[in-house]
This record gives sequence, C-alpha cells and structure tokens, in this order.
Amino acid sequence: MSRSSNCEGVSRRDCLRLGLSTLIGGGLIDALRLRGQAEALMPTSSRPTSCILVWMDGGPTHYETFDPKPEAPAEIRGEYDPIATAIPGVHFSRHMTELAKIADRLAIVRSIQHNQGNHGAGNHYMMTGAPTRIPVGCGAFVSFHPSLGSVTAYERGPTGGLPPYFSIPRMSRSGGPNFLGAKYAPFEVPDDPNRDSFRVRDVSPPRELDLGRFDHRRDLRAQLDRLERIDHDAAGDPVRSLDEYYEQGYTLMASKDAQRAFDIHSEPDSIRDLYGRTSFGQRCLLARRLVEAGVPFITLYEGGWDHHVEIFNALDKKLPPFDRALAALILDLEQRGLLDSTLVVALGEFGRTPKINNRGGRDHWSNAMSVMFAGCRTPGGQVVGATDPRGYAANERILSPENFASTVYLKLGIDPDKIYYTPQGRPAHLVSDPTPIAELMG
Repeated sequence: MSRSSNCEGVSRRDCLRLGLSTLIGGGLIDALRLRGQAEALMPTSSRPTSCILVWMDGGPTHYETFDPKPEAPAEIRGEYDPIATAIPGVHFSRHMTELAKIADRLAIVRSIQHNQGNHGAGNHYMMTGAPTRIPVGCGAFVSFHPSLGSVTAYERGPTGGLPPYFSIPRMSRSGGPNFLGAKYAPFEVPDDPNRDSFRVRDVSPPRELDLGRFDHRRDLRAQLDRLERIDHDAAGDPVRSLDEYYEQGYTLMASKDAQRAFDIHSEPDSIRDLYGRTSFGQRCLLARRLVEAGVPFITLYEGGWDHHVEIFNALDKKLPPFDRALAALILDLEQRGLLDSTLVVALGEFGRTPKINNRGGRDHWSNAMSVMFAGCRTPGGQVVGATDPRGYAANERILSPENFASTVYLKLGIDPDKIYYTPQGRPAHLVSDPTPIAELMG
C-alpha cells in the first residue's frame, strides 16, 4: 500500500508518533471491550440504512471532476474538456466517463463552501459538521466533535457481531469519536484487498495457528487465569467484563457470517473486474460486502488529492480507476437492491484554486467544492447549487458543512438536532444548523 501525505508532509506514521493510536481504531478485542461498557444504552434506529463515505483526502479539484468551466480562460479551465452526462445540459470533466453515464442516479452538490482552507480545519469541518473551536495548523490531527461515523456507531450500534463503523484502510484525521469515547472509533482494515494474501486482522486466527492450537491456547488461558471474579453487577468487576470481551472476540473469529463478509476472494472474477483490480476498487467491493452484512457506516479513505504540482499528470492516472470503481459500486448496489438503503457520498475537505499555479497545480480553496450523492432515496439526475462562471465561489443555493452533515444523519435515521452531553456534563449540539439539503431528501 502506498504511503500518501498531504502538502504538510503529515502521514499516518506521524500521527502514531504523536501517541494517538488508541483513538484511531485498534484491535477488535479492545474495541469490543470499550464498546461493551455502554452497549445496553445504545439507541437504535428504525431505518436499516447504511452510508459509504468516500473520503478524497487532500481536497479534490471541482474543475476536473464535477464542475468544469469550459468558458473560463485557459489558466482557469485547465487542460480537460467537459463531457456530456446522462443529465441533459450537465457536464462533468473528461475522466469522469463512467459516472457521467449514470448521472441520472447521482445528485451533485456544487455549492457547499466554508472558511477553513487548510487540511486540519477543513477535514474536521466536513467530517464532523462542526468547525474547529480554535485555529489549527494545516497538518493538524484534531478532534473537537464526534465524526459522522462515530455518531452513527453510537446511535445505531453493532449488527451481526460486526463493528458498526469501519474506516478502510485508515481513519481520516478527524474521523474519531471525541467525547463519545474510543469504543466508537472506527475499526480499520489496513490490508490491501487487491492482494492475494488479503486477510483482516483480529477476525481470524493467525495463519500459522490452526483451529486446534487456537482452541488449545484458549483453554490454556482459562486454566492459568485464576483471578477471583466478583459476580455482583454493582461491583462492576472489570475482570468479568474482560471475560465477556474476549468471548465476543472468540465468537467473532468463529462466526461464519463475519468470515463471509471479509471473504472478498469468493466474489466472481467478473464482479471484481467490474470494480477494477486496484486497491481502491477492491475496497469499494469490500464496502459493499460490509453493507450486505449490515454495517451502518463505512469510510473509504482514498488519499492523494492534494495536487499542488502537476495536477493533470496526476489526475490522468488517478481519475480513471477512481471513476470506474465508484460507478461500479453504485451500479452493483442498485442491481442487488441495496442502493435505496445505502447512501454513497464522495467528497474531500475543500476544492482547489481557480487559477493554475506556476507549478502546474491547484492549491487549497474552500469557497467552492463539489460533493457527489447517490442512493438512500436521493433523487438522482440533478445538480444542486452552482458556482460562478469561473468557479471562484458558490453563488447559487449556498450551503454549508452543517447542511451536509444534517443530510447524512437524516438519511441514516439520526436526528441532527440532538443535544449530546460530554462526560463532564457539557451540552454539545450534534449539528448547530440541523437543516438538511432539501433537494436530496426525496
């Protein structure tokens, strides 16, 4: 798997060096242990909907994806010609060919904007629906508010023994639970499903350990563990709880349903080829399998969109397999009868500057961005909002990250107008403006 970083050179490894690993989705036993402490209090939703959020980390260009400006001067419109879509009169940029064919299933929002033009603040705003409380640096990994995925995990809870929130292959910098607690952090799947050796950690015993030896070690632990348990519930004995968490872990490892969800090698070659034999393509396929298993929130973290230099050379390689995989995901969900209950969203933290810089790239620009929606009864074949003729800023149906977050929550059966309380008793509005994007609600 390639190691991508943003313009500040901050990578996942740097985050771990800062000691944040306990908040970004650890092993399954730890996740079960932490989650179980409040499982009885988890509210549930009556709507069995799911969300696949494709996070285009770095800030994708709106010009070269969903909002081309062919009439603008060359230094703004860039090198790509627009292409027609299935929506009469609506154009995408050159490499978005497969999504253009199914644009009648899509809703493109061209008018979300905010004032957080660096990665740290922009990521937080779009991932949580809340701006940072203080100014933060471009390379900051910050959390002032629970992420969309963590809130969904809190509200919806686990299904079929699987964690309710996945982030594949890693967590976005502001994709964590904040005051909700680490039990609502995402379960990460760092391994590459495009490899023949793909195997999800913590869901099956190590390859060198057959089931007989695995059961023997389990029995050995039980024999060695002579620590006295206090059986009364009022005691809150953590050892009793730990027993339960280990048992849940063992059960999951032995669960045929869980094994089936991760067995991407059982997919027909024709389906795997449809998505494309790339890391991102096969992660999209894995996300579909998790939706089938009932997981309510999956983030597909796809880095490498911070194109300050030679943007067109980079996008010539990056966009075609991305476009293919995302279109395949939407069509596959539709053919399986899952699209009506699955929201697919693709976005990053902001758009890119109108004028191409002297290094052949585009820089950060939060005055304009495009967000793609599909599924979960979102009316397709529409474009919501607009930017000015040169793409500098949203100038029609101007929307905010709060409107975006409220839309996602309502699609998942979660009230964005809720008030949460921190462990210290402080109230926290889930979304300060709980107004959804009405055109997307169906």
